[in-house]
Amino acid sequence: MADLDSVRWNDEARGKILSDADGVLRDAVADVARDYAGDGWEAAFQSLNERLKTRFIDYEPGPDVRKFAEMIAAGDFA
Repeated sequence: MADLDSVRWNDEARGKILSDADGVLRDAVADVARDYAGDGWEAAFQSLNERLKTRFIDYEPGPDVRKFAEMIAAGDFA
């Protein structure tokens, strides 16, 4: 009987998945920065979460999303 713990993506596929996920995050930050630069971080945070939750299975916002929302509010991506 095979061990299910051995079922996983190979390293090349893992790298591609992570690169794609980074691209989705980068695009969301760029879009939200255009709309919410200079606003409060809460609005940017909410918009980021709305965009990201539809792109990932079991998405949960984490500290990175808040960090980027705060940077958007500060105008760091203008």
